[in-house]
Order: sequence, then structure tokens, then C-alpha cells
Amino acid sequence: MILDIWHETVYDYELPVDITQHLAYLKPHQQVGQNVLSTLLKVIPEPGYCQDSIDTFGNIKTYFSIETRHLKLKAIAKSRVQTQLIEPTLIDLSQGPSWEEVRQHHRYAGHQVIDSSADFLFSSPMILFDSTFSEFAKDCFTPGQSVLKATHALMQKIFQQMEYKSASTDVNTLAIDSLKNGMGVCQDFSHIMITCLRMLGLPAQYVSGYMLTQPPPGKPRLIGSDASHAWVALYVPAIAGFAASGWYHFDPTNDRFGLHAPGSEYVILSKGRDYSDVSPIRGVIHGGGQHTLAVAVTVLPVDEKTLN
Repeated sequence: MILDIWHETVYDYELPVDITQHLAYLKPHQQVGQNVLSTLLKVIPEPGYCQDSIDTFGNIKTYFSIETRHLKLKAIAKSRVQTQLIEPTLIDLSQGPSWEEVRQHHRYAGHQVIDSSADFLFSSPMILFDSTFSEFAKDCFTPGQSVLKATHALMQKIFQQMEYKSASTDVNTLAIDSLKNGMGVCQDFSHIMITCLRMLGLPAQYVSGYMLTQPPPGKPRLIGSDASHAWVALYVPAIAGFAASGWYHFDPTNDRFGLHAPGSEYVILSKGRDYSDVSPIRGVIHGGGQHTLAVAVTVLPVDEKTLN
């Protein structure tokens, strides 16, 4: 599947901004199951300085600065990405190591090579450990259960018991508050699932990206009505005779899973410990006063419409 993605972010400021410096995570990159055919980021006003680099997690980050006075900042990211699906029906959840074996694999021992996925075992700015998460997950992680089957059960529990409610949280909401309130959005569901997994000693990533949504039957696709998305990736190592190691992706918002991505309609943008590592745009400004923020996202199959 080839998908066109258009992501527009607009800041309207109450007062003129004299200087702005921002870091953006808006460019997808090459990886297994995802071929980036093109990607670009246009910023208005035009930055005096703009530079791409690779962060510690392998994501493309764009730093830009503007030193001309402005009342509006617009960032438009356009990408064309080809995805390849590993059919979930081909994944046997009962196969592979148990969750206890994966936990043991990642426990520190002297003179033992540390797996790179160990970066995603610990608490982070938005992943704060609390016994409430262990209690929530314990019925999914029964003794001897395969790590894939147990994680799939946890995903389904979040999908079934949590209520998706737009605007019920914001980007700073903690996972413990979302879990106790029983509602949230994709960022919250992902943070809850990641916290549960890491507290069990299992490496879990926060994945940001996009998902192709389908309009109701007989209704046209609404341009600009989509949103960025978030889900979870769990690393399963090559142990206990398991050859299909790698990052398995679980989307607790939509009850979807797969190897390398939850499905061919997903595009991976960035991966990190939590949302704070990969927020689409963040930075500092001099001036501006209050501001309003508007975000519009469109994801389309390339044969349906080309975004130019």
C-alpha cells in the first residue's frame, strides 16, 4: 500500500514573535516494512536555519529557527510512504518465549552483553511506575504464558475497558490518571500499556505515526479530519528457540497488532520512551503572548488522491 500523508500545524499568536526555535518530528524514515518514497517539511515564514539530524532512537528530527517578526507559524509536512503488511493471521501468539523468559533475558548480570532494547525497560518522564498498573495487568500475564499472547490480552483489556473520549485528556496527562478515570485517547492508552509492560520487565516503545481511516459507507473522505496516532511496540528477543524475533506492534485503541506495524494502513513516524521524546513540534519563542493551535492531518491511498 502506498499512502500520502499531509500534516499541517498552525500557530496563531496574539502578539508578534521576534525569535522562535523549534524541534520537529514530522518526517518518517526507512525501516523494515516501510519504504519512504519522499518526505519534506515546509515552514512559513521561511527559517533562517533548518537542519535534519538523527536522534538517539533513530528518528529524523528537524531543528529550525526564525528570526523575522511574525504573527503566524505554519509547518506543513508531506510524505509518501509504501507499507508492507505481515499478516496477523500468520503470527501464532502461543509461540515464542514466555513473558518470564523475556524478563529474565533483560535482567542485568555481570559480563553479559546488554540488549539494545533495554533502553525501553525503565521509567521515563511520562512513564511513572505505580502498583496500580501491575494490578491491572496481572490477570493477562499468568505463569508460563507466551509473551505475545499475554501482551495481546493486555491490549484487548485496555481496548475493552477503557473509554476513548476526545479532549478528555491533554498531552501532559499522566497514565495513572487516565487509568483511574477509565478514559483517554491513543496517547493515554499507549502510556498505560507501556507502563504495565515495563513494570513486568518487558521492553516497550512508544510509537507515533499515522493510520489510514475509512469514512462511513457512502460518505466522502474528509480532508484534514484525521489525526496523528500512537501505539506500542514490544521487543521479543531470539531466545528459547524463537526465530521470529523483533518489535511486535500493538494498538490498544483499535485492537490491532502485527510484526513491524499493526497493519499496512499504519505509517511509523517516530519511536521513543514516551510522548515527550517524539512530540511533533516543540520549542521556545520570544514574544507572542497567548496563541491558538490548529492541526490538520490527511492520510490517503496514493491512487485515491495525490496531495500536491
